[in-house]
Amino acid sequence: MPRRDPEAPSVEPKSAGPHVPVLIRPLIDLVAPVAGEWLDGTFGAGGYARALLAAGAGRVTGVDRDPLALEMAAPLKAEFGDRLRLVAGRFSELDAHAPGPLDGVVLDLGVSSMQLDIAERGFSFLRDGPLDMRMSQSGESAADLVNFASEEQLADVIYHFGEDRAARRIARAIVAARSPEPITTTLRLAEVVASVLPRPKPGQSHPATRAFQAIRIAVNTEFSELVEGLAAAERALKPGGVLAVVSFHSLEDRIVKRFFQSRSGGGGQGSRYAPERPAETPRFTLLNRKAIGPDEAELAENPRSRSAILRAGRRTDAAPGPLDPAELGVPLLPAANKKGRR
Repeated sequence: MPRRDPEAPSVEPKSAGPHVPVLIRPLIDLVAPVAGEWLDGTFGAGGYARALLAAGAGRVTGVDRDPLALEMAAPLKAEFGDRLRLVAGRFSELDAHAPGPLDGVVLDLGVSSMQLDIAERGFSFLRDGPLDMRMSQSGESAADLVNFASEEQLADVIYHFGEDRAARRIARAIVAARSPEPITTTLRLAEVVASVLPRPKPGQSHPATRAFQAIRIAVNTEFSELVEGLAAAERALKPGGVLAVVSFHSLEDRIVKRFFQSRSGGGGQGSRYAPERPAETPRFTLLNRKAIGPDEAELAENPRSRSAILRAGRRTDAAPGPLDPAELGVPLLPAANKKGRR
């Protein structure tokens, strides 16, 4: 998908370069002073790692499950030497990847500009490429999901992970379209989805935005990765260490917001995703009670920052605790549809 915002414009904005880190200026200001041992759990093209090192971090461990990200990091590694440590892995296991107790963790969620801009990776519905969407370049692809999941499974994925009210209509169209021949390219899937939805008005998102988002989230198990990554950061941070998270759509941000609410001692109000929770021992203090978004200057520099939301907290000395995904409002697929593909 071109952006991670359901209200994204129908024309994909051009990137100023895959190295542009979103909300980096307010992030550095919010977590200052930057020093000691940091971990960038979504290394991508290295924009956050570079900024953290420039701001004073003694060393940054860059973690990414995408082999291409680490391959492309050679110039950055040559520039910073031992101050930059690269690890192939998932940020859900970042405490295992950390060289020791951390002074800070940064997570930039969702698909990276680097992945998005390479048609062969199959993330964008505006660039023709194989229907892939795998961040790790291994395991089940988007084509596997689209061509072998049942209509009910597809509808559940698109509705729960993409919040698309036309999920059943879209799933029905996908199943009908794959009958003569498999759906193997991004543009064909986008055409199938768009064929059963109203034509967007100027400034509205592409009709396939939500469906692509949902399929990508399912393929990469992004919600479970996020919950496990937040818990891993809590375990890895030393007292006084900082966790900063940039999210790009409402479902991600809901999880992050509820995590910081519960971990800062607030029970939080219930919702249709989760019941009201009792207050817990504070494991974080909030650095910003109101989410931070891009200012006008950043929007002009990088249109992809439009939907970005920054939240951060500082670790207390309370022991890490268990984390229940249901308490964070994580969208869950019906149990019957978690089974293997049909």
